[in-house]
Amino acid sequence: TDVLKVFEEWDSRIGCAEFRKKHGNGTVDGGNGSLQKEEIRCDELKLNHVNLLVKGWTWIPDEMENLYRCRCGLTCLWTKSDALADKPDALLFEHVPPPRQRKTGDPLRISLDLEAGRQRFGYEDLFVGFHAADDVQATYAATAFRKIRSYHSSHTKNNETLVYWSSSRCVPHRDELAKKILTLLPHHSFGWCLNNVGGFDTALSMYPDCIPRDDNALRRHWWDHLHCAMSHYKFVLAVENTFTESYVTEKLFYALDSGSVPIYFGAPNVEDFVPPHSVIVGSKFRSVEELAAYVKAVGNDPVKYGEYHAWRRCGVVGNYGIARAASLDTLPCRLCEAVSRRNGRQA
Repeated sequence: TDVLKVFEEWDSRIGCAEFRKKHGNGTVDGGNGSLQKEEIRCDELKLNHVNLLVKGWTWIPDEMENLYRCRCGLTCLWTKSDALADKPDALLFEHVPPPRQRKTGDPLRISLDLEAGRQRFGYEDLFVGFHAADDVQATYAATAFRKIRSYHSSHTKNNETLVYWSSSRCVPHRDELAKKILTLLPHHSFGWCLNNVGGFDTALSMYPDCIPRDDNALRRHWWDHLHCAMSHYKFVLAVENTFTESYVTEKLFYALDSGSVPIYFGAPNVEDFVPPHSVIVGSKFRSVEELAAYVKAVGNDPVKYGEYHAWRRCGVVGNYGIARAASLDTLPCRLCEAVSRRNGRQA
């Protein structure tokens, strides 16, 4: 299926004007409290510049290292090097306990935990998590998770094999659910779990258009071409490790950004984080059989399928815009603003 022809048919029969009318022209409601809004009062900031030193981490991308120009004239240095931030205003710890004691003149202690079971240590000065109730929210709707990737998106979708699935951490409850669904739908399963494509890393042989232009065999990991491989399928099955409020991870956003339609199981408030009519929420169906029948119907109907891509083509992003604004991409400035409000080392 050529999605360009699908879009042409959708345009002729529905069109953006009707979609905007139906979905409020992209107006937002803040995700019903699921998302922190970008609000700031410049007179609350006590520091003009904040040095933030990442002191302990397991996965925070090096690409985030930068000197940022933020709102209200604030500048923010985010770095992992104490040679660059020898007098930090705050120390960031990810999955590492911060110091238990702090006195005036010491850097503020920040802990970051984006996992489902996020836990405060109880003595940090600021806590960063995925939930709006945390001191500073960091959603997974960020490009920082996928800087070095093949961003090629195929405009030709596999017409026989509807669903892409990839999992290499074989969590029993997730695999069991995936198996029930995939048994009913034509699919390709990559990764270690439920693999049916003849091996762990076969995507590039199946889709050579996903090979990066600056091809380097040492970089041919599955994550380098994840988006591109997904883009060849009409649907991507995205199942979270745990179904927790606001825990909407890259599993969904990878699929959304690839140009496919996610079939999602996870956070009950997922629709607060995504564009209108962009995701098929599995929990809304009475059975996996009903879900599978719906997916097939959408996949076989150009107008119904085109409707799931209208948000992107018509610029109707809804709460997704807020989710992106509250993501890891903007965390350095938002966190430095929080440190500035507290006056940094003098807090």
